[in-house]
Amino acid sequence: MAALLDHYFAMGGYAVYVWPAYAIAVAVLGGVAVQSWWRYRASVRALERVQRQLEPKP
Repeated sequence: MAALLDHYFAMGGYAVYVWPAYAIAVAVLGGVAVQSWWRYRASVRALERVQRQLEPKP
């Protein structure tokens, strides 16, 4: 079983290229997710600010 895992993680001799590519992909997708979340929060705050400005004054 350990030999199968070793063979898998070696990626047929291309591990030196495959694993960094996976790491870069995860980093980029994680960055996009974080940026999207920050932008969503900023948009919600901006919408709330506009809605407060548009509320009728008594």
